[in-house]
Amino acid sequence: MKDRRKRSVLSSGVFLFWCTIIFLCSAGFTFSTLRLLFTAGGFHPRLVSKWNIPAMEAVSDENSVIPAISIRETVIFPEEALVFLKYPSSASLFTKDDINCIYLAPNSSQPQLQLSPSSVEFDYDNQHIIRCPLQPRGTILSLSVKHNGNLTPGRVYRWDSLAYETVIDRDNSTVVFVKGLNLRSGRIADSSKFKCLYGLDLTNQKFVLWADVVSVAQEIVRCKTPLSILNSPQRFNDSTKVSVRVVGKKTLNSIARLEKHKFNPKPLAATHKQHEICVCTMLRNQARFLHEWIAYHARIGVQRWFIYDNNSDDDIEHVVESLVGENYNVTRRLWPWIKTQEAGFAHCALTARDSCEWVGFIDVDEFLHLPSGGNLSLYDVVANRSRPSDVAELRVSCHSFGPSGLKNVPKKGVTVGYTCRLAAPERHKSIVKPEALNSSMINLVHHFHLKSGYRHVNVNRSALVINHYKYQVWEVFKEKFYRRVATYVSDWQQERNVGSKDRAPGLGTKAVEPFDWSTRFCEVKDTGLRDWVLETFTDPQTRLLPWERKSD
Repeated sequence: MKDRRKRSVLSSGVFLFWCTIIFLCSAGFTFSTLRLLFTAGGFHPRLVSKWNIPAMEAVSDENSVIPAISIRETVIFPEEALVFLKYPSSASLFTKDDINCIYLAPNSSQPQLQLSPSSVEFDYDNQHIIRCPLQPRGTILSLSVKHNGNLTPGRVYRWDSLAYETVIDRDNSTVVFVKGLNLRSGRIADSSKFKCLYGLDLTNQKFVLWADVVSVAQEIVRCKTPLSILNSPQRFNDSTKVSVRVVGKKTLNSIARLEKHKFNPKPLAATHKQHEICVCTMLRNQARFLHEWIAYHARIGVQRWFIYDNNSDDDIEHVVESLVGENYNVTRRLWPWIKTQEAGFAHCALTARDSCEWVGFIDVDEFLHLPSGGNLSLYDVVANRSRPSDVAELRVSCHSFGPSGLKNVPKKGVTVGYTCRLAAPERHKSIVKPEALNSSMINLVHHFHLKSGYRHVNVNRSALVINHYKYQVWEVFKEKFYRRVATYVSDWQQERNVGSKDRAPGLGTKAVEPFDWSTRFCEVKDTGLRDWVLETFTDPQTRLLPWERKSD
């Protein structure tokens, strides 16, 4: 019976196969392209890379089977390894207590070493990431699920040469985020020197779709998405990867996949966006400051927050959950990619474009301040300063505040505790219209490049300024020594660009507290924002600020 069904399917399938071959070849398709197209009808060649075969099926009792869970891939970073799991939605989520990182000798299933993971994380993007210490030389990293055995090791990639994220943009191009091209900051490269690849196994060129590159800049490559993918995205499952090849050289390894949710919707018919003002930020271990930062900006008119979590281990997921419970529109996205702030901001701009009229790109220690006070909202200021219509970026000056004589974290929050700053502003941050951004998505953290026909304006400091609580008490400031998040900014431990404003003046490269730290960076007493916050937020009965109650 099974053989008869197979012959029946093949007889009709063969006819369809040869007709389609003749048509597509006449249209200029190569045979290697055709291999990816036959995924519907009677002919079903299916490409399955061997490392994605489920590695474990564990039985918890006679009547219950744990769904297949496998290691999708492992990425080696300078200080740790990230293990990405292929995790069925029906499975219960692992915690740190359920998993151990194990280190195997080649061709052995017996662990030479077993360590606890530093964290186990999960977010809305269905990423399940296990952070493990780097494996000793000569061993293979895998995972052991307590009471259920070991998982089969996955394919291993190094972080310094990798395509790691991808999005199908609204204009039907594919935006690929990559590490390892080593292009210059703020410059557009020659796109003819690059190609994009799509496929289940990018190492086998016979099973790959090729596409032209539209633009290349910094760590972002924009590709012309093949029509076969755009017309039938359901044919390309979450094992279909995207990568970039430098012509004449090796293709970058890839963990960037064309998952279905990454196909963005078509442009909205309405010109008015759901939110007038949104904010994007990237942070690490700053959860304790989130409530103040979000509550304050909500009061002056911010409606939506996109938080890119760059490897926090301070219980931030529960802080975000509590903020959502208070009806703040906050989304946390795991962004484990180190030193990629420019790429993360570009990703956020693409994400926010359909729902946000304006997007501010600021850090959690930066507060947009309206010095004139009154009843003006942030949107009033933005709308007033963005006329005529070709203005698409507002550059806002930053005042850098110092420890203000404090040696401990101020209980009433940063806006109340720090009141002394440098006299001259340092740099600026931007509020932009994401619709007007250059398609290359070039940004320098502080501002983006705009499309032709749009321009920026500098906002007068009497209307809007940023209070940047950059040099806080030493307990907080020393966290910045761990790692800078910007790609093109040197870490403070490195003897490079020592005069840059991204470094602490006179501090050197060691995380050692200077004896006079608490009195540094104090040239002007500035209590404007402190006074407004105390007047606006203080509970008349308890005399507490909202974020004080949260910290009790």
